[in-house]
Amino acid sequence: MMRFCFALTAFGILFPADVVVVADDVIAILPKADATEQINHFIATAWKDRGITPAEKCSDRTFVRRVYLDLAGRVPTVPEVEAFLADRGDDRRRRLVDLLLGSEDYVQHFADVFDTLLMGRADESKYAERVLHQWRSYLEDVFRSNRAWNDVVSEILLARPDGQHKRGAIWFLYERYDKYQTIAESVAPAFFGIRVECAQCHDHMVADEIKQEHYWGLVAFFNRGKNENTKNGPRVAESAIGGFSEFANLSGESRPNRLTFFDAVTVDEPRPGKDEKQQDKDDLYVPAGLEGDPRVPKFSRRQKFVEEIVTGHSLLPRALVNRVWAMLMARGIVHPYDEMDSVHQPSHPRLLDWLADDFAAGGFDIRRLVRSIALCDAYQLDSIQPQGADDPASFAWYLERPLTAEQMSRSVQLIVRGGYKTDDSIVGLFRQQFKDVLPDENVVTISDALFLSNNAALHEFLSAGSEPSHLVSRLTKLQLHSSRAALLLRTVFGREPDESEAARLTDYLRARQEKPEAALRHALWAMLTSAEFRFNH
Repeated sequence: MMRFCFALTAFGILFPADVVVVADDVIAILPKADATEQINHFIATAWKDRGITPAEKCSDRTFVRRVYLDLAGRVPTVPEVEAFLADRGDDRRRRLVDLLLGSEDYVQHFADVFDTLLMGRADESKYAERVLHQWRSYLEDVFRSNRAWNDVVSEILLARPDGQHKRGAIWFLYERYDKYQTIAESVAPAFFGIRVECAQCHDHMVADEIKQEHYWGLVAFFNRGKNENTKNGPRVAESAIGGFSEFANLSGESRPNRLTFFDAVTVDEPRPGKDEKQQDKDDLYVPAGLEGDPRVPKFSRRQKFVEEIVTGHSLLPRALVNRVWAMLMARGIVHPYDEMDSVHQPSHPRLLDWLADDFAAGGFDIRRLVRSIALCDAYQLDSIQPQGADDPASFAWYLERPLTAEQMSRSVQLIVRGGYKTDDSIVGLFRQQFKDVLPDENVVTISDALFLSNNAALHEFLSAGSEPSHLVSRLTKLQLHSSRAALLLRTVFGREPDESEAARLTDYLRARQEKPEAALRHALWAMLTSAEFRFNH
């Protein structure tokens, strides 16, 4: 291996004079380089190596809809589209990305996504509890303040807030109600991008680097916790004793569940003798940081996990980078995004390595990471698959994917009402039906189709409302059927109608002009339930 620095032009990109070369391959590890340039370099190198010609760059009209959905969680309004299209500056896409990343829409959208990724879908009563106990406001603050991801993970897993403004951090553990195996099976994919549940009874059968001791070691880090209600609200207390056991494999061989985890140290902890009975004494604890909170063990397993396992763990930045990539690119560099093991190899290993290192070195800055990906060439490609590109993992075209429940409900409300105001009943309606956020593959189920066709509450929402801002009210005021058709298509799809579809829709409205409002509502329903609206493309 030889390493030296020099100036290099590769694939049309001029890199700073800080390049690492391994053998004959350029690995552009450029600490001073723009992260978007790095992404472009690695992806373009892979296209060249595989003989792939990527899709064309997407149009501005396509880009504005795409980036609003991905960063703001909703479709753009007609004025927002027109303002972007009127901007002739060469850096208009960059400025739009920066605008959206600084918006409250970004905060709400990423809080939506991470709530589901970390907590999973639940019935609506659970969402109400998450709001009541400030989990939701905690997530919003994470993205509004652009807090460092490693600090956030530490706060969530320690579950010992240092102020009331962070009390929501305890809810990740608290909602799992002292179910320690459930906690372990949630922690591993949520923060480390691996699944350990297959190692409960034996070492992982396929990804043999994941051992049974990693599963039970992870359980042990949390099995002294206990939910408590205090004067400060819900808390996760921790005992200083107990939690010692053994686990057996399929052959009946047993071993102690020591404090260990995948690709990490084993934390030393004295174990009581076979007949030794531990006593829970006051001198094993110190007072909590906040008056009224549960006392803290001098030897805290959760604190050891944060300090000795989470801190510096190589998978922490890799998992988040891969997850954000999947959010914006429809699949991870490792796919599925939460199975980053030896079975699921990265499509672009050097890119993943570089992004993870850069993310950690840059202070675990989520907003910077999102910006870097949203401005890269691969993100801005057209969604028409080019000839000769068969592997979606090449990222040679933009991969379409369905809107999440929250994206869909926000967008529907914005379009129908002419302004976005959260209607929890509509959000819940979509949330209970469309549960996937980052599906491994795009599947439209019969249940989804029936919901869109026959759900009475959805039809009532689309039909109700006579206020001037309601889309049907605004359309009715227009005199010409052709004007109504054009505005309807422009509002829902964010694009100009082609001649044939405008003519068909105009004919449809004209044929039903005795009941114009009913005709417009039917047309609106058909468009909102169409694939063009329901997918980001």
